[in-house]
Amino acid sequence: MKNKISVSVMCADLLALGKDIRILEECGVDMLHVDVMDAHFVPNLTFGPDFIKKMQAFTDLPLDCHFMVTDPWLMLGKLQLRPQDIFTAHVEVETDHAALASAVHDAGARFGLAVSPDTPVEALQPHLAYLDTVTLMLVYPGFAGAKMVEGIMEKVGVCRRFLDAAGYPGIEISVDGSVSCERAQYMAGLGASIFVGGTAGIYRKGMDLHETIPAFRSFIGG
Repeated sequence: MKNKISVSVMCADLLALGKDIRILEECGVDMLHVDVMDAHFVPNLTFGPDFIKKMQAFTDLPLDCHFMVTDPWLMLGKLQLRPQDIFTAHVEVETDHAALASAVHDAGARFGLAVSPDTPVEALQPHLAYLDTVTLMLVYPGFAGAKMVEGIMEKVGVCRRFLDAAGYPGIEISVDGSVSCERAQYMAGLGASIFVGGTAGIYRKGMDLHETIPAFRSFIGG
C-alpha cells in the first residue's frame, strides 16, 4: 500500500491556515490530520465540527480526523463525512465501536481506532472486522510537540504482525507523535503506511514547507 503523509494542522500557523493548505496541496500531501480534543479524554481543547466543515469546504484533500473525545457520537452527528475522510476514535473509549464504524461507513468514509501508548494492540481484537486504519500514538495524546515514548516505535512491528496474523493485512497503520524523517523511515520498514507530520517532520524550524515535504516523502517512499 502507498505510504501517505498526513499533515497535522494543529502545528500550522492557524492565522494563515488557508495559505498553508494551498501550499500543502501544491506539494502533494495526501491528507490533513485534524486533532479534535474535548478537555475530558485529554487535558486540552482544540478543533471542533465547525472547523472541520470549513476545511471540507476549502479543500478536497481527505481529512484524517482524530477524535480524542469521550463521546465520538456527538462529533459524528455534527459532521457530513466525505469519501476518503477518516474518522478515528480511541479504542479506550467505552462506546459501541461497531455501530460507530457502521455509521461512518454508511457516510462513505473510513473508520479507524487510535491506541494510546500504554494500551496493547490486542485491545483491537474485537474490532478488526470493521477497521480501515489503526493509529498508534507514539506520544501521550493531548499536545503538539510532545516527546516520543521511549521504545514505542517497536509497537509498529508488533501491530503489523498482529494484524497480519489475524488475517487483516489491508488495515493501514498510522503513526502519530514526534514523527521525524528518520523515525518515519524506520517505522515504514516496520509496516506503517500513514505518517502524521507535525513539528518534528513537516513544520520544522527554519525550513519552508516546500523543503520539508519533499524531504519527508523521500524518507517514507511512496
